[in-house]
Amino acid sequence: MSDEELDPREALLKNQRKEKKDLQSKIQALKKTASKGDKKKKKELNDEIAKLETELVEKHKLELLEFETSTISIEKSDSTKDSDNQNCDENEQDNNSDEKENRVSKAQKRRDKKTEKDKQRLEDIDKQEEENKNGIRHLEQEKIKSLLEGRNLKLAEIPSDGDCMFAGLVHQLVQLNLNSTVTDLRRNTADELMKNKADYSPFLSNPSTGDMLSDPEYQAYCSKMASTPAWGGQVELQAMATVLERPIEVVQAEGPPVVVGEQFSRKPLILTYHRHAYGLGEHYNSVTTKPSPL
Repeated sequence: MSDEELDPREALLKNQRKEKKDLQSKIQALKKTASKGDKKKKKELNDEIAKLETELVEKHKLELLEFETSTISIEKSDSTKDSDNQNCDENEQDNNSDEKENRVSKAQKRRDKKTEKDKQRLEDIDKQEEENKNGIRHLEQEKIKSLLEGRNLKLAEIPSDGDCMFAGLVHQLVQLNLNSTVTDLRRNTADELMKNKADYSPFLSNPSTGDMLSDPEYQAYCSKMASTPAWGGQVELQAMATVLERPIEVVQAEGPPVVVGEQFSRKPLILTYHRHAYGLGEHYNSVTTKPSPL
Protein backbone atom coordinates (compact mmCIF):
# COMPACT_ATOMS: atom_id res chain seq x y z
CA MET A 1 0.00 0.00 0.00
CA SER A 2 1.44 3.42 -0.96
CA ASP A 3 1.77 6.28 1.48
CA GLU A 4 -0.94 8.13 -0.44
CA GLU A 5 -3.39 5.34 0.34
CA LEU A 6 -2.60 5.30 4.10
CA ASP A 7 -4.61 7.04 6.76
CA PRO A 8 -2.84 10.34 7.70
CA ARG A 9 -2.09 9.15 11.24
CA GLU A 10 -0.85 5.78 10.00
CA ALA A 11 1.41 7.53 7.49
CA LEU A 12 2.86 9.67 10.28
CA LEU A 13 3.54 6.63 12.46
CA LYS A 14 5.14 4.83 9.53
CA ASN A 15 7.44 7.75 8.94
CA GLN A 16 8.34 7.84 12.63
CA ARG A 17 9.15 4.12 12.61
CA LYS A 18 11.47 4.72 9.66
CA GLU A 19 13.19 7.55 11.52
CA LYS A 20 13.70 5.29 14.55
CA LYS A 21 15.15 2.63 12.29
CA ASP A 22 17.44 5.15 10.66
CA LEU A 23 18.51 6.38 14.07
CA GLN A 24 19.33 2.84 15.17
CA SER A 25 21.43 2.39 12.07
CA LYS A 26 23.24 5.64 12.82
CA ILE A 27 23.81 4.61 16.44
CA GLN A 28 25.28 1.30 15.31
CA ALA A 29 27.59 3.14 12.98
CA LEU A 30 28.68 5.49 15.79
CA LYS A 31 29.38 2.63 18.14
CA LYS A 32 31.66 1.07 15.56
CA THR A 33 33.76 4.22 15.52
CA ALA A 34 34.36 4.16 19.27
CA SER A 35 37.81 2.94 20.36
CA LYS A 36 37.80 0.03 22.73
CA GLY A 37 39.13 0.84 26.17
CA ASP A 38 38.62 4.61 25.75
CA LYS A 39 36.14 5.26 28.51
CA LYS A 40 35.95 8.99 27.88
CA LYS A 41 35.20 8.54 24.25
CA LYS A 42 32.68 5.83 25.07
CA LYS A 43 30.94 8.13 27.58
CA GLU A 44 30.75 10.94 25.03
CA LEU A 45 29.33 8.54 22.52
CA ASN A 46 26.69 7.28 24.89
CA ASP A 47 25.72 10.86 25.72
CA GLU A 48 25.45 11.62 22.05
CA ILE A 49 23.28 8.56 21.44
CA ALA A 50 21.01 9.41 24.38
CA LYS A 51 20.67 12.97 23.10
CA LEU A 52 19.75 11.75 19.61
CA GLU A 53 17.18 9.30 21.01
CA THR A 54 15.69 11.94 23.31
CA GLU A 55 15.45 14.47 20.48
CA LEU A 56 13.77 11.92 18.26
CA VAL A 57 11.30 10.91 20.95
CA GLU A 58 10.45 14.56 21.63
CA LYS A 59 10.17 15.19 17.92
CA HIS A 60 7.73 12.30 17.50
CA LYS A 61 5.69 13.41 20.53
CA LEU A 62 5.42 16.90 19.09
CA GLU A 63 4.40 15.57 15.70
CA LEU A 64 1.68 13.40 17.25
CA LEU A 65 0.48 16.29 19.38
CA GLU A 66 0.28 18.58 16.38
CA PHE A 67 -1.51 15.87 14.40
CA GLU A 68 -4.06 15.23 17.14
CA THR A 69 -4.63 18.95 17.54
CA SER A 70 -5.21 19.42 13.84
CA THR A 71 -7.57 16.42 13.79
CA ILE A 72 -9.63 17.87 16.63
CA SER A 73 -9.82 21.16 14.78
CA ILE A 74 -10.95 19.42 11.61
CA GLU A 75 -13.54 17.35 13.49
CA LYS A 76 -14.76 20.45 15.24
CA SER A 77 -15.05 22.21 11.92
CA ASP A 78 -16.94 19.24 10.49
CA SER A 79 -19.12 19.16 13.58
CA THR A 80 -19.84 22.85 13.18
CA LYS A 81 -20.63 22.26 9.55
CA ASP A 82 -22.91 19.39 10.50
CA SER A 83 -24.50 21.58 13.12
CA ASP A 84 -24.95 24.31 10.54
CA ASN A 85 -26.39 21.76 8.13
CA GLN A 86 -28.66 20.50 10.89
CA ASN A 87 -29.74 24.05 11.62
CA CYS A 88 -30.33 24.56 7.91
CA ASP A 89 -32.31 21.33 7.81
CA GLU A 90 -34.26 22.41 10.86
CA ASN A 91 -34.85 25.81 9.32
CA GLU A 92 -35.89 24.14 6.09
CA GLN A 93 -38.20 21.86 8.04
CA ASP A 94 -39.59 24.87 9.84
CA ASN A 95 -40.07 26.63 6.52
CA ASN A 96 -41.71 23.54 5.06
CA SER A 97 -43.85 23.31 8.16
CA ASP A 98 -44.81 26.97 7.82
CA GLU A 99 -45.53 26.46 4.14
CA LYS A 100 -47.60 23.39 4.95
CA GLU A 101 -49.46 25.32 7.62
CA ASN A 102 -50.09 28.06 5.07
CA ARG A 103 -51.44 25.49 2.62
CA VAL A 104 -53.58 23.95 5.31
CA SER A 105 -54.72 27.38 6.30
CA LYS A 106 -55.73 28.21 2.72
CA ALA A 107 -57.51 24.87 2.37
CA GLN A 108 -59.26 25.48 5.67
CA LYS A 109 -60.28 28.94 4.50
CA ARG A 110 -61.78 27.42 1.36
CA ARG A 111 -63.66 24.86 3.44
CA ASP A 112 -64.84 27.56 5.82
CA LYS A 113 -65.96 29.69 2.88
CA LYS A 114 -67.88 26.77 1.35
CA THR A 115 -69.45 25.96 4.72
CA GLU A 116 -70.49 29.59 5.13
CA LYS A 117 -71.89 29.64 1.59
CA ASP A 118 -73.87 26.44 2.19
CA LYS A 119 -75.13 27.85 5.47
CA GLN A 120 -76.23 31.05 3.76
CA ARG A 121 -77.97 29.05 1.01
CA LEU A 122 -79.91 27.02 3.58
CA GLU A 123 -80.85 30.21 5.39
CA ASP A 124 -82.07 31.71 2.10
CA ILE A 125 -84.11 28.57 1.40
CA ASP A 126 -85.64 28.68 4.88
CA LYS A 127 -86.39 32.36 4.42
CA GLN A 128 -87.97 31.76 1.01
CA GLU A 129 -90.05 28.89 2.36
CA GLU A 130 -91.22 31.10 5.19
CA GLU A 131 -92.18 33.80 2.68
CA ASN A 132 -93.86 31.20 0.46
CA LYS A 133 -96.17 30.27 3.32
CA ASN A 134 -97.92 33.56 2.74
CA GLY A 135 -97.35 33.55 -1.02
CA ILE A 136 -100.13 33.12 -3.57
CA ARG A 137 -98.71 29.82 -4.82
CA HIS A 138 -98.67 28.29 -1.35
CA LEU A 139 -102.15 29.59 -0.52
CA GLU A 140 -103.53 28.17 -3.77
CA GLN A 141 -101.87 24.80 -3.13
CA GLU A 142 -103.25 24.63 0.41
CA LYS A 143 -106.75 25.55 -0.75
CA ILE A 144 -106.75 22.76 -3.37
CA LYS A 145 -105.40 20.25 -0.85
CA SER A 146 -108.18 21.24 1.53
CA LEU A 147 -110.83 20.74 -1.15
CA LEU A 148 -109.42 17.31 -1.98
CA GLU A 149 -109.18 16.38 1.69
CA GLY A 150 -112.94 16.80 1.99
CA ARG A 151 -113.36 14.27 -0.80
CA ASN A 152 -110.82 11.80 0.59
CA LEU A 153 -108.39 12.64 -2.23
CA LYS A 154 -104.80 13.86 -2.39
CA LEU A 155 -102.57 15.49 -5.00
CA ALA A 156 -100.49 13.45 -7.41
CA GLU A 157 -97.73 15.67 -8.81
CA ILE A 158 -97.32 15.70 -12.59
CA PRO A 159 -94.16 17.07 -14.27
CA SER A 160 -94.48 20.56 -15.67
CA ASP A 161 -93.27 19.97 -19.23
CA GLY A 162 -96.13 21.05 -21.49
CA ASP A 163 -97.75 17.60 -21.35
CA CYS A 164 -99.14 18.01 -17.82
CA MET A 165 -102.83 17.89 -18.78
CA PHE A 166 -102.43 14.85 -21.02
CA ALA A 167 -100.09 13.14 -18.51
CA GLY A 168 -102.57 13.83 -15.72
CA LEU A 169 -105.33 12.11 -17.68
CA VAL A 170 -103.04 9.14 -18.41
CA HIS A 171 -102.48 8.90 -14.65
CA GLN A 172 -106.25 8.93 -14.10
CA LEU A 173 -106.85 6.22 -16.69
CA VAL A 174 -104.17 3.97 -15.20
CA GLN A 175 -106.05 4.06 -11.88
CA LEU A 176 -109.05 2.67 -13.80
CA ASN A 177 -106.85 -0.04 -15.33
CA LEU A 178 -107.04 1.66 -18.73
CA ASN A 179 -103.70 1.94 -20.45
CA SER A 180 -102.92 4.97 -22.56
CA THR A 181 -100.03 7.34 -23.40
CA VAL A 182 -99.58 11.05 -23.83
CA THR A 183 -98.86 10.46 -27.52
CA ASP A 184 -102.10 8.53 -27.99
CA LEU A 185 -104.15 11.18 -26.19
CA ARG A 186 -102.60 14.01 -28.18
CA ARG A 187 -103.15 12.24 -31.51
CA ASN A 188 -106.76 11.32 -30.67
CA THR A 189 -107.45 14.85 -29.45
CA ALA A 190 -106.06 16.37 -32.68
CA ASP A 191 -108.19 13.97 -34.75
CA GLU A 192 -111.32 15.00 -32.81
CA LEU A 193 -110.51 18.69 -33.34
CA MET A 194 -110.05 18.16 -37.09
CA LYS A 195 -113.22 16.04 -37.55
CA ASN A 196 -115.47 18.41 -35.65
CA LYS A 197 -113.95 21.79 -36.43
CA ALA A 198 -117.30 23.58 -36.13
CA ASP A 199 -117.60 22.52 -32.47
CA TYR A 200 -114.17 23.80 -31.45
CA SER A 201 -112.90 26.50 -33.80
CA PRO A 202 -115.19 29.25 -32.35
CA PHE A 203 -113.27 28.91 -29.07
CA LEU A 204 -109.84 29.31 -30.65
CA SER A 205 -108.32 32.56 -31.91
CA ASN A 206 -105.09 34.01 -33.25
CA PRO A 207 -103.15 35.28 -30.20
CA SER A 208 -101.74 38.18 -32.22
CA THR A 209 -104.93 39.50 -33.83
CA GLY A 210 -107.70 37.98 -31.71
CA ASP A 211 -109.43 36.80 -34.88
CA MET A 212 -110.72 33.27 -35.45
CA LEU A 213 -108.17 30.91 -36.90
CA SER A 214 -108.12 30.51 -40.66
CA ASP A 215 -108.24 27.00 -42.11
CA PRO A 216 -104.45 26.79 -42.51
CA GLU A 217 -103.98 28.19 -39.01
CA TYR A 218 -106.48 25.73 -37.58
CA GLN A 219 -104.79 22.81 -39.30
CA ALA A 220 -101.38 24.00 -38.02
CA TYR A 221 -102.86 24.28 -34.52
CA CYS A 222 -104.14 20.70 -34.63
CA SER A 223 -100.84 19.41 -36.00
CA LYS A 224 -98.93 21.20 -33.24
CA MET A 225 -101.26 19.76 -30.60
CA ALA A 226 -100.70 16.25 -31.98
CA SER A 227 -96.92 16.25 -32.31
CA THR A 228 -95.41 18.78 -29.87
CA PRO A 229 -95.62 19.39 -26.10
CA ALA A 230 -97.99 22.30 -26.72
CA TRP A 231 -99.99 23.23 -23.63
CA GLY A 232 -103.61 22.00 -23.72
CA GLY A 233 -106.54 23.94 -22.32
CA GLN A 234 -110.33 23.98 -22.09
CA VAL A 235 -110.87 23.09 -25.76
CA GLU A 236 -108.61 20.04 -25.53
CA LEU A 237 -110.33 18.92 -22.33
CA GLN A 238 -113.66 19.00 -24.10
CA ALA A 239 -112.23 17.07 -27.05
CA MET A 240 -110.70 14.41 -24.77
CA ALA A 241 -113.93 14.00 -22.82
CA THR A 242 -115.61 13.24 -26.14
CA VAL A 243 -112.86 10.84 -27.27
CA LEU A 244 -112.79 9.00 -23.92
CA GLU A 245 -116.58 9.25 -23.45
CA ARG A 246 -116.00 10.27 -19.86
CA PRO A 247 -116.63 13.44 -17.89
CA ILE A 248 -113.51 15.33 -16.83
CA GLU A 249 -113.64 17.35 -13.61
CA VAL A 250 -111.11 20.07 -12.88
CA VAL A 251 -110.75 21.15 -9.24
CA GLN A 252 -109.46 24.70 -8.73
CA ALA A 253 -108.80 26.96 -5.77
CA GLU A 254 -110.94 29.82 -7.10
CA GLY A 255 -114.53 29.00 -7.91
CA PRO A 256 -116.37 25.68 -8.22
CA PRO A 257 -114.96 22.68 -10.13
CA VAL A 258 -115.23 22.80 -13.91
CA VAL A 259 -116.78 19.71 -15.50
CA VAL A 260 -116.74 18.89 -19.23
CA GLY A 261 -118.40 15.89 -20.88
CA GLU A 262 -121.27 15.84 -18.39
CA GLN A 263 -123.35 13.99 -20.96
CA PHE A 264 -121.34 10.85 -20.21
CA SER A 265 -122.38 8.78 -17.23
CA ARG A 266 -119.09 7.10 -16.46
CA LYS A 267 -116.88 7.85 -13.46
CA PRO A 268 -115.20 11.21 -14.07
CA LEU A 269 -111.50 11.73 -14.45
CA ILE A 270 -110.27 14.32 -11.94
CA LEU A 271 -107.52 16.89 -12.44
CA THR A 272 -106.47 19.92 -10.38
CA TYR A 273 -105.81 23.27 -12.01
CA HIS A 274 -103.07 25.56 -10.63
CA ARG A 275 -102.85 29.12 -11.92
CA HIS A 276 -99.80 30.03 -9.82
CA ALA A 277 -97.93 26.74 -9.48
CA TYR A 278 -95.02 27.61 -11.78
CA GLY A 279 -93.43 30.75 -13.11
CA LEU A 280 -93.89 29.53 -16.69
CA GLY A 281 -97.67 29.49 -16.43
CA GLU A 282 -100.65 27.33 -15.49
CA HIS A 283 -100.37 23.68 -14.55
CA TYR A 284 -102.47 20.53 -14.16
CA ASN A 285 -101.96 17.78 -11.58
CA SER A 286 -103.75 14.51 -11.01
CA VAL A 287 -105.24 13.07 -7.82
CA THR A 288 -105.36 9.72 -6.02
CA THR A 289 -107.68 8.28 -3.40
CA LYS A 290 -106.31 8.47 0.10
CA PRO A 291 -105.69 5.03 1.63
CA SER A 292 -108.26 3.92 4.18
CA PRO A 293 -107.03 4.09 7.80
CA LEU A 294 -106.24 0.73 9.39
